[in-house]
Amino acid sequence: METHWRSGSRASLVLPCGEDPPGELTPAETEKQGKSPADTHAHSLSCLSQRRVQQVKYTEKQGNEGDCQIKASQGENVVRIIKGWIDGRHYSVCTTGSKIRCIMVEEKLETDGPRSSMPAELHHPQSQYSQWKFKLFRVRSMEKVPMPSEIQPEKDVSLENSPPAVSKIELDNGGGPGSVMKLCLGGKSKENVEGPGRRVDEKLEEMETHMNHLRCLCRLCGIALRKVKGPVHEVHGDLDDATKGALRRMGCKFTGWPEVILKVFKVDVTEDTESVHPLSLCHCCWKVAIRGGGVCSLSRTRVPEWKPHSSLCHLCSPKKCSFQRTGRKRRRKTIPRAQSLAKRSRWEHVDHIAVGERRILGAVGDRHHGPVLRGWRKPSIQREQWVRNITRCQKDHLSTKLISEKLPVDFLFSFACLVCDHLLFDPVQSPCGHLFCRSCIIKYNHVLGPQCPACNLPCAPAELTPPAKAFLSALHSLPLLCPRGGCGEHVRLDSFKTHCLDHELNEKDANKQSSELNKYLLANKGGRPRQHLLSLTRRAQKHRLRDLKNQVRVFADKEEGGDLKSVCLTLFLLALRSGNEHRQADELEALMQGRGFGLHPAVCLAIRVNTFLSCSQYHKMYRTVKATSGRQIFQPLHSLRAAEKELLPGFHQFEWQPALKNVSTSWNVGIINGLSGWASSVDDSLAETITRRFRYDVALVSALKDMEEDIMEGLRDIGMEDSACTSGFSVMIKECCDGMGDVSEKHGGGPAVPEKAVRFSFTVMSVSVLADDDGGEVTIFTEPKPNSELSCKPLCLMFVDESDHETLTAVLGPIVAERKAMKESRLILSIGGLPRFFRFHFRGTGYDEKMVREMEGLEASGSTYVCTLCDSTRAEASQNMVLHSVTRCHEENLDRYEIWRTNPFSESVDELRDRVKGVSAKPFLETQPTLDALHCEIGNATEFYKIFQDEIGELYQKVNPSREERRSWRAALDKQLRQKLKLKPVMRMNGNYARRLMTLETVEVVCDLVPSEERREALRELMRLYLQMKPVWRATCPAKECPDQVCRYSFNSQHFADLLSSTFKYRYNGKITNYLHKTLAHVPEIIEKEGSIGAWASEGNESANKLFRRFRKMNARQSKVFELEDVLKHHWLYTSKYLQKFMEAHKDSAKALQASIDPVEMPDDENMSVEVNAV
Repeated sequence: METHWRSGSRASLVLPCGEDPPGELTPAETEKQGKSPADTHAHSLSCLSQRRVQQVKYTEKQGNEGDCQIKASQGENVVRIIKGWIDGRHYSVCTTGSKIRCIMVEEKLETDGPRSSMPAELHHPQSQYSQWKFKLFRVRSMEKVPMPSEIQPEKDVSLENSPPAVSKIELDNGGGPGSVMKLCLGGKSKENVEGPGRRVDEKLEEMETHMNHLRCLCRLCGIALRKVKGPVHEVHGDLDDATKGALRRMGCKFTGWPEVILKVFKVDVTEDTESVHPLSLCHCCWKVAIRGGGVCSLSRTRVPEWKPHSSLCHLCSPKKCSFQRTGRKRRRKTIPRAQSLAKRSRWEHVDHIAVGERRILGAVGDRHHGPVLRGWRKPSIQREQWVRNITRCQKDHLSTKLISEKLPVDFLFSFACLVCDHLLFDPVQSPCGHLFCRSCIIKYNHVLGPQCPACNLPCAPAELTPPAKAFLSALHSLPLLCPRGGCGEHVRLDSFKTHCLDHELNEKDANKQSSELNKYLLANKGGRPRQHLLSLTRRAQKHRLRDLKNQVRVFADKEEGGDLKSVCLTLFLLALRSGNEHRQADELEALMQGRGFGLHPAVCLAIRVNTFLSCSQYHKMYRTVKATSGRQIFQPLHSLRAAEKELLPGFHQFEWQPALKNVSTSWNVGIINGLSGWASSVDDSLAETITRRFRYDVALVSALKDMEEDIMEGLRDIGMEDSACTSGFSVMIKECCDGMGDVSEKHGGGPAVPEKAVRFSFTVMSVSVLADDDGGEVTIFTEPKPNSELSCKPLCLMFVDESDHETLTAVLGPIVAERKAMKESRLILSIGGLPRFFRFHFRGTGYDEKMVREMEGLEASGSTYVCTLCDSTRAEASQNMVLHSVTRCHEENLDRYEIWRTNPFSESVDELRDRVKGVSAKPFLETQPTLDALHCEIGNATEFYKIFQDEIGELYQKVNPSREERRSWRAALDKQLRQKLKLKPVMRMNGNYARRLMTLETVEVVCDLVPSEERREALRELMRLYLQMKPVWRATCPAKECPDQVCRYSFNSQHFADLLSSTFKYRYNGKITNYLHKTLAHVPEIIEKEGSIGAWASEGNESANKLFRRFRKMNARQSKVFELEDVLKHHWLYTSKYLQKFMEAHKDSAKALQASIDPVEMPDDENMSVEVNAV
């Protein structure tokens, strides 16, 4: 009897206890009675045993496979066979207690039932047996491949023709791991392998083996569970108490493993099926989840890609069985023939597997590390993967299947690309003779390296050449069949693109006509309103823009080499420009060009240095600006430190020829201890001082590299070829050294050292090169601001009293040794990409009177020998104020020191002192015979300040006035200057006060307090002559700036001396100050010899003294050693010309930034003291 089931029918049957099911009905009787298919199914039941059955239900849902649920009371020996035709299959169910078996028998096609005569369109949509049976346990796919042993197809047998199959049903009460699967697959056992159902039994055994293998593996890492020590956890289970507590302490509130796995490993296990995915995770993956806090992964766990079981399954047919323990002696376990798979042919494509003891399972050719290792595969399949993952040229290149004629295989193979298997497009030939598409081989080499895909020989993109013209003509003449429906033309390869474009143009014309008609139609009639793109979720946005993204990707692959990001950014940029959003467009364009919204690290470094921000202050500003604006305008500190390295000494390579004596040849030397290099004797104790410095030669190299652009620009200005000027460079260096007095701070640790500091610095004054034609030197660079603190580079910082001759000698001794060695050698340094030779000339001019006497071994400033340039005594200088010449030099002072030390003539102290002209110590640093313009001005202003006091008190009429009278004169002068000129009195004369004091306006104010008109005129004449002489020794280049004053200097100095010796004789009778003597006697000679006095002054070094105090206050640290290093490094960056160029462009923004961060104003100038002899 046959029963027909339609889609959507639902049948339910409840049999009471002891009641037999009704007899069978024929289809004709069914139609006569008008019964439903459910009733027909109920009548089709055949009872083999009169036992109690609770409920039998069969449910078939619309569009889905059938679902059979059979419930029987446990402990009862009930055997029921329910027979019916379901989806064209004969279905039988046998129940024995709690054991259920299902038997499926193929439908006999020769039957005369209504099912066999139905038209094809009325058959059930899910009539395929394999799809229905595995849907019971969510098995997604099962390939129904015939076994190799089956030579002929099986013949369908009906239930009536095979009673032995029913009689052989084994009523088995035992349970096993595959019993449920047996229910789904027909309830067959290993005994009924004979007959037409053998293939189903082998599929059953394969699935049982496959699922047993899956139960032995970890879901996340694919490793065998037995190889990992520790408990095994269920993937779909809840977290145990220990795991939940550990994750909760780290802020994770998940309660189940699926949420944790999704968050940590980015894998959704809720869609897992038992027949495809393992159900457990190992203890190693459990530790990874715990260490990541349930929210992230701190290890590189690669989750395998699990695939359904198939005939090529890598788990069920490995090269060697690793699911059993292997000892020292491997035993071959015989597998019954019924369970083993058929032997594969040699050339059959299989995904081989090697599941070793220490190998992770991974799929063949798969990027994801799944459960097999890499094996062999066909070249065509490998090329398909290359096309899918690398070249992506499926829509661009033509397939060889388009060739219309039947051509030889080898002939077609020669026209196919060995990367993508398509017809060659823009073909190129490798050195080994293989042919590829140009775009395919370039993308292949970019991803997998420069090697030939066919023979693995080296194949660089530059070595690719076009093939021969004969080959190209044969390629272009290949006949192709147009794939467009209804066309069927045979087109040559070279005209195939034009042919396809004609089709597209015809379609566009047709679409244009239809679109004109559609304009009058309303869009989106009724229903839910369409949401805006920005209001959608990310998934919905991707779905809506999917077609557009594909089109853009095709365009990027075809036109821009696959650069999808640049195409999208350009589209966005054009959209902003068209909408007049130029500000955002500029920012986007800057981002595309690599500049970004933010500033360059060098600009940020220049702002930090010039606004005197410490690292912590800059970092706070950086975080504040980033948080408030949402943009990274300023660069982080690590970017600034990277820029610092190129600007600080010790970054650039160089060489000395010959090598410097007693100086290391290493070039990567940064800040060092100032006492290093001092050869101390056994009796010498370690100097109690803290000092830090750069090595002199390393600092000079860094200074030259900093002004590299200026040097190259100077060469271009004088018209000299860059490549010809590699030697003959001369560099003039101005050296400065000055004591800063008391710099004590309340903080700081370290040894008890005097809180007085000394700075040694240098300035690159000029760079010249020998001309090719006449051999004369041509200046290519001159320092425009020689007296600025921006050009005075620090070399050494030390906590020492400048009066401590021994300590000062110990600290400056290594600098003197390096300086002497550099004079005898030349530097080889790369400037402008070429090695160039430099020689250095040092001029020690930036010293005040006290420091010159200290370095040249002369007596102190109050000595009888008033001058450091000549041998005149104070009395001689007061009598003859003008007629003197420069006679002292460093070599002569050394000779006189030897006389002073040895006393070869056995003279008395006064006679010996008169012979050596005031030399009392060994000179250790050569100074230039000149005067310091800044200290000369300060000293002369101090002298004029005292003359004003004496004239107010009419000292020329008095003898030995009291101290109280002198104080009253000074108080009257200070009061007048404060009221009239806003000049506040100072404890010590400084540069700013001296400049404002030495003016005609000041003289007029002072003359109001002078009673005598004659004395007033003398004061006015004295100031007028001084102001005539001052520009000569203060100007950087007096011959250009004040040529008239240079010519009249001797006359003015003589007139000035006459006034002092006559009108002011009371003050200069046998006495004169040191700087006034140099001003009147030695300026013309120095100007004639050196060309300038003001350019070689120490004003830049004095201005940098106040920077030392500010840098030290900014870089306050607990250790004075680190404090000095910070100050030295920061001060060096402050003088960098490279950073100064950036600051010129950002000067206004830097001022505004400084005003917002540090509104407290610093004093313009600190007191710059000078030793002046009191009268």
